[in-house]
Amino acid sequence: MRRLITLALAAGVLAGCATSPTPGVVEHYDLLIRNGAVYDGTGAPPEPLEVAVNGDRVAALLPRGAVATAHRVVDAEGRAVAPGFINVLSWATESLIQDGRGVSDTKQGITLELFGEGWSMGPWNAGMKADARKQQGDIRYDIEWTTLGEYLEFLERRGITPNVASFVGATTVRIHELGEGDIDPDAAQLARMQGLVRAAMREGALGVGASLIYPPAFFAETEELIALAQAAAESGGGYVAHMRSEAGRLLEALDETIAIGRATGQHAEAYHLKAAGERNWPKMAQAVAKIDAGRAEGVEIGANMYAYPAGATGLTVALPPWVQAGGHDAMVARLKDPATRKRLIGEMRTHSDAWENLRLLAGSDERVLFIGFKNDTLKPLIGKTLAEVTAMRGTSPEDTILDLIIEDDSRVDTAYFLMSEENVELGLKQPWTSLGSDAESSATEGVFLKSSTHPRAYGNAARFLGHYVRDRNLMSLEEGIHRMTGLPARNWKLRDRGCLQPGCHADLVVFDPATIQDHATFDKPMQYATGVDDVFVNGVQVLRDGEHTGATPGIVVRGPGWTGWPDGGQADPD
Repeated sequence: MRRLITLALAAGVLAGCATSPTPGVVEHYDLLIRNGAVYDGTGAPPEPLEVAVNGDRVAALLPRGAVATAHRVVDAEGRAVAPGFINVLSWATESLIQDGRGVSDTKQGITLELFGEGWSMGPWNAGMKADARKQQGDIRYDIEWTTLGEYLEFLERRGITPNVASFVGATTVRIHELGEGDIDPDAAQLARMQGLVRAAMREGALGVGASLIYPPAFFAETEELIALAQAAAESGGGYVAHMRSEAGRLLEALDETIAIGRATGQHAEAYHLKAAGERNWPKMAQAVAKIDAGRAEGVEIGANMYAYPAGATGLTVALPPWVQAGGHDAMVARLKDPATRKRLIGEMRTHSDAWENLRLLAGSDERVLFIGFKNDTLKPLIGKTLAEVTAMRGTSPEDTILDLIIEDDSRVDTAYFLMSEENVELGLKQPWTSLGSDAESSATEGVFLKSSTHPRAYGNAARFLGHYVRDRNLMSLEEGIHRMTGLPARNWKLRDRGCLQPGCHADLVVFDPATIQDHATFDKPMQYATGVDDVFVNGVQVLRDGEHTGATPGIVVRGPGWTGWPDGGQADPD
């Protein structure tokens, strides 16, 4: 067990310090992390340094054995000391309202959660608030905000362990001005949508996030997306996209994302890059080549991934977009109409490049797994496959899907096994790939036990560092750490985050590279990762000897357009 020493003294000679202490004076700090292998987040090899912290910032990097005192000393005993990990695609938007500790991510060393995959928690109008209340599941909460900035500040006031940041959703501003129908904005409507993006950027948004596979975002034309991304780019914001296709038209969808990045001159990123469905697996290598070509051209294009061969979304992705136009209630009304249902079932049984039927892309109904229902009477089906539930009910797979959506009055949370392990490794190996869980951050207690989840909610970062970096040796440890720290911090202009140098925010993780390990599985996903010992957020210890301290020092991390920056914003984090 590592020793935690209070009011500790250490003997030695102070030399080679990253700061300039007064000669002959013993420096005193709030925190010292001693005897660790320090990784600075740049991808450089580790150094035998000691990390000194004052307040919420790294004060100095000292040589091993430096003369210094501290209120608290943590002996890392040769373990890795790194910047806190950044989860670039988080859905902890509601789970942090329920439990601000974010235990499943904190235990993996996550210190910053980035939200905003198409749908963001603002700006909302009255109708959007009413719909959001209706769609709440096991987690219930009052909506005390209207704008995205107000939501983030709401989390901070409630008390959260991780820091939080967000993109503004292209879907959100579209619904705000156009509703959920299949319509194109006129010039005035598009101008108002751009105005909402600019307002979110002033509040600290990182850029615009799109989720084009899902209606109503599916109905947006490229020109609309460029206009919104350009509004964010005016103050340095980027663009991220769950692309229109991850299957039959993956390469064409990637062309659109690259084109938007080219038009804005800012960083653009493909969310959870994958080639879905066995028939499309050869396209992964082509997608990688296309991103490399765009980067060679000078486009700031990259991707993020989760470290699993299965995705998770709604059962509604087995339905064509037209039936979802107008929102959830309109969709359910159509599902109940016999004539519409007959037409719908025919389309659900047919592959089409016009939309992505993830159920068919999975290849078998045994590869479609239910992980969440709102309706208590349906919760016993959690953990069963579509094939099993179809057999239980004695109905066709298509009728089973439609009935479950109606009965649960929700999209029905579902996992789909879509990718090959070879392609997961291919994507993770790319130097422009960062890591995002695409999941909530929860705990093995309370309301979270009412539903299941994808194992990525409990193991994504640990699986990446343990299985893919250490066991599969896809890259060096310093490179793996860079992918979760310095790389996303640079991509999204996160000031003084993702780094371990004097002046950086004291978001720090101490872990054992030899033992860090995920334990979550698809059968038993709610199992905490191990191997992370200590985590600090803004200089406050939130994980001690692998256990959460209960501390909630997380704050809102602002993007480049925030009006509160002393220098007016848009500074490069380098």
